Amino acid sequence: MQMIHRAALCLALLLAGTASHALTATELVAKNVEAKGGAVALQAVKSLRREGRLVVNGGQFVLELAETKQRPDSIRTEVSMQGLAQVQAYDGKDGWRIDPFGGRKDPERMPADDVREFIEDASIDGVLPDAAAAGNLIEYLGTEDVDGTPAHKLKVMRKEGGVQYVYLDPDYFLEIRVESQRLVRGVKRTSVTDYGNYEKAGGVFWPLSIESGIKGEGDPARFEYRSAVVNPTIAPDYFSFPATAKK
Repeated sequence: MQMIHRAALCLALLLAGTASHALTATELVAKNVEAKGGAVALQAVKSLRREGRLVVNGGQFVLELAETKQRPDSIRTEVSMQGLAQVQAYDGKDGWRIDPFGGRKDPERMPADDVREFIEDASIDGVLPDAAAAGNLIEYLGTEDVDGTPAHKLKVMRKEGGVQYVYLDPDYFLEIRVESQRLVRGVKRTSVTDYGNYEKAGGVFWPLSIESGIKGEGDPARFEYRSAVVNPTIAPDYFSFPATAKK
């Protein structure tokens, strides 16, 4: 009987130790990468194109949407409605746009503050893998309620400035929210982006439902993607400032 009691005590202590083990930031980053499909599958994705629609102003306007990303840090988004197409792009060095909805039909350079935001959006792997690879400080802050979910909360201090808070689903370890704080024209601004409807393409899970907006400023924009295509064919100058506009 004494041996049984000792064995039971050892088992209880082992279970107590397992239950009390707190996850670290490093472990959560690893779980996030694995949840997406694993490091090998992610690195095999050299480019990604998602297509769908963009819903703004609480549903008053619905635009066709195409977003294309390419490693290491290029991105181009196009939204169109009634024959007009807005383009925003970053080629790894320069950001530019065409904004016919704002009365500007010619390509123009993007302000530095907007370019910094595009650099973050250009990531294929996501905030946590990128931050870990760049050596940015990542701190685990415990759990916090996100619409009823006790999400894991991590703080990312970016080397180029700004802070991001990443919230992971406690069961699947995929992003459900990212809050980004940065200075825009000297004013601190916090954007909130919610992720959902993850679907697998090319061995990796991608969010096909995204809501994003400035904290405390009206309805967020809804990105509703119908498809995700991994490693599509992309023209060499697709992300670059149009050559005709450089002259």
